[in-house]
Amino acid sequence: MDMSFFLALAMFAFVTSVTPGPNNIMLLASGAQFGFRRTLPHMLGIVLGVATLLLSTLLGLGTLFTLYPPLYTVLKWVGCAYLLWLAWKIASAPVGDLDDQQTKTKAVASSPMRWWQALLFQYVNPKAWMMAIGCVSTFSIADDLYAQSGLWMIILFAVVGFPAISIWAWAGVSIRRWLTDQKRQRMFNLFMGVATAATLLLIIGH
Repeated sequence: MDMSFFLALAMFAFVTSVTPGPNNIMLLASGAQFGFRRTLPHMLGIVLGVATLLLSTLLGLGTLFTLYPPLYTVLKWVGCAYLLWLAWKIASAPVGDLDDQQTKTKAVASSPMRWWQALLFQYVNPKAWMMAIGCVSTFSIADDLYAQSGLWMIILFAVVGFPAISIWAWAGVSIRRWLTDQKRQRMFNLFMGVATAATLLLIIGH
């Protein structure tokens, strides 16, 4: 493996991590609603989930979609249903003074996604599966270097992917300063809920 392998893999990891999708839209909404620190577990869960997806694909789990195409159809519709539920939660999130204790108490029912929830979401996220399958099929090196190239995929996706998705959470924090009244908060929550649901177009289209 030479430097061109690492550069190409790092670029692939950055582009696929930073482009819009269900994960990043939800991070934007979480950053605005809960702040960066409380969104960290969500980001950690995404990174861990992608790492386990890559490992599963390297071990051959991804080939099941090729051998049994209906499995991907089931995955797609389960992912769509779960994403619609998440979109509703975002759209109906409580409003009020984001730094007020009473608002924080009301937000308990609409708390940030936990790390294990974000990890498991990757398994019903068809975009994440296609990213993992595309990465393994493109960058894995056969024979003696297969395990080594696979390990570098997992490492680079974590090292490059975390800063890439952090951009969306930080963008949400910046928007948070604009959400100074309840009307703006309701509009933002509704918009982000619709945007989350709109990512279904990316899923259904593949």
